[in-house]
Amino acid sequence: MFERPAADEQAVLVQLDFGEGDFAERFEEFHLLVTSAGALPVATITGKRGRPDPATFAGKGKVQEIVAAATDTGADLILFNHTLSPAQQRNLEKACERRVVDRSSLILDIFALRAKSHEGKLQVELAQLEHLMTRLVRGWTHLERQKGGIGLRGPGEKQLETDRRLLGKRVALLKERLRQLERQRAVRRKQRNRAEVLSISLVGYTNAGKSTLFNALTKAGAYAADQLFATLDTTSRRLYVPTCEMASGRSGCQIVLSDTVGFIRDLPHALVAAFHATLEETTQADLLLHVVDAASPDRDQQMEAVGKVLEEIGAAQVLQIVVWNKLDLTGGRPGVERDECDNIVCVRVSARTGDGLDLLRAALAEMSRKLAAPIEDKINQPHNAEHDYRHSDVA
Repeated sequence: MFERPAADEQAVLVQLDFGEGDFAERFEEFHLLVTSAGALPVATITGKRGRPDPATFAGKGKVQEIVAAATDTGADLILFNHTLSPAQQRNLEKACERRVVDRSSLILDIFALRAKSHEGKLQVELAQLEHLMTRLVRGWTHLERQKGGIGLRGPGEKQLETDRRLLGKRVALLKERLRQLERQRAVRRKQRNRAEVLSISLVGYTNAGKSTLFNALTKAGAYAADQLFATLDTTSRRLYVPTCEMASGRSGCQIVLSDTVGFIRDLPHALVAAFHATLEETTQADLLLHVVDAASPDRDQQMEAVGKVLEEIGAAQVLQIVVWNKLDLTGGRPGVERDECDNIVCVRVSARTGDGLDLLRAALAEMSRKLAAPIEDKINQPHNAEHDYRHSDVA
C-alpha cells in the first residue's frame, strides 16, 4: 500500500504553526513518529501561517526552503506533521521532486509495521486501502488514460476506474472478514457475561505505559517498549479479585483485563473505522482504566485527545478511573483520589516499579463489588444496551 521508509532513510520534517498552541509538544511527538517509522530526520522546517496554502499547504516560499534543505542534506523524503489533500501532496512532490508523506500516511505506515496478528493486519490493510481510495479521486491523474496497444485493448475502461473497482472489491472482502471476527468477539463477550465476568479495558495515549501496567497486573508478558504504538493487537487476560462478592454467592470474581491500542492526536478516521472490531472491546467494557503518563508535560492535551477518540467510538459514557502512571519519573507518591460521592476517580501508580499497584488492585476490587450486581442485568441484553452503572459524572 504505502512505501515504508527504508531503515535510516533521511527525511526533512515539516511542521507549521497555525496558532493551535503546544507547538513544541506536537513536534516532539512527530519526531517520535518519524523515528518509529524507521526514518532519520536530517533537517527541520518550521514557520507560521494564518491558514494552509490551498495548492501546496506550505506556500511557495516555504516549499523553496524545503527543497533547499532536502538538496543540502541529500534527503529524498519529505514528512509533514499535517494532513495533506491529494492535490497538495501531488503538487508538493512535483515541486520537491521527492516523495512527500503526510501525518495520516505516516501513522498508517507505523501501524502496518507493528501489526502482528491476522486481525491486526486485516485492519491495517483496510485502513490503508480506504485512505488510498481518497487519493484516487484526483491524486492519480497519470492513470486517467484509455487502455490501448497490443494485449491491452479492453472495453474502454480507464485505468483509474479499474484500480478503483479492484480496490473496492478488496475493501469489501476485508470488511466481511472483519465482520466475521467481530461476530466471534460478540460470542465470547456473551459467554463472559453469562459467567459473571467483568470486562475492564486499558485505554490511553500511546506510550503512556498501558502494556507495562497490563503485564504488572496479569504477568502476561505482553510486548512493552518505550515507543509509539508498541501495542497494536488487543491482548486479554483473566485477573482474579478475591475480595469481590458476586450475586451468585461466590467469594471472588474473575475480571477480563484487555490491553488495547494507544490513541494519538488526529488519529486517521480510516484507522478508527478499520479497528472498530477491536475498539468495540472498549465500548462494551464495564470499566475503563484511563492510563495517563504523569511525567508528560503534554498530559492534559493527551487526555483530551483520548476523550475525543472515546467519544468517536461510542465509549465516552463508560465508567472510567484515571490511572496516573510513571510516578517514578515525577517523584510523586502513590495514592487514591475520590470525588464528593466517595467514588474512586484516580489512582497514582508506577507500573515499572510496582509502587501503588496494591492500591490499584484494591480499587479494582471495590469497583468489582459495585459492578457485580448490575452485570447480571447485562446478560442477554441487546448488544448496545445502556446500563445503569455507567455514570458519566465519574471521570
